[in-house]
Amino acid sequence: MEKTFYIRHLDETNQFAFHIATHAFPGMVIGLHGDLGSGKTTFAQFLAAHLHVTGIVNSPTFTILKIYQGDFAFYHMDVYRLEDSGYDFELDDYIYGSGVSVIEWYPIISAYLPTSILEITITRVDDSTREVVIKGSGEYEIIVQTLDS
Repeated sequence: MEKTFYIRHLDETNQFAFHIATHAFPGMVIGLHGDLGSGKTTFAQFLAAHLHVTGIVNSPTFTILKIYQGDFAFYHMDVYRLEDSGYDFELDDYIYGSGVSVIEWYPIISAYLPTSILEITITRVDDSTREVVIKGSGEYEIIVQTLDS
C-alpha cells in the first residue's frame, strides 16, 4: 500500500511522526529517502521524541549509527557514506534487533534489509513544502492505511 501527501509546516512533520510512533513495535524498520535538506533527520528527531528518547538526536552522517533509549531502543542510521565503500558495517544486529531502526538513505543497503519495511520518501518541493510518499506492506500496511492524507 502506498500514499502520497504534502507537508507544509514542521507541525505537520511532527504529526506524521506521531502517527508512526503510535504504531511502533520491536523490530520496526523505517527506511528514509530524499535529497540533502529534505527533512529526513527532522522526521527522525520528531519520531524519537514521540518514542520518549531523551537527549539530542542528530544526524549520524559521520558515525553511521547512533543508539538511543526510549520506549524502544532507537537505532538511527545514515548509510550515505556506505555508497562507495559497500556494506561492511555490522548493522544487522540493529536492523534485525528488537529496537526501532530508522535508516536514512536506505536504498544504498536495500539488499541487506528485511523484505518488509516502512519506506518513506521525502522530496523538497520548495522552502516549506515536502512531498511524502509512504509505502508499507505486511505489518506496515496498517500504518499507511490509517494515515490521514
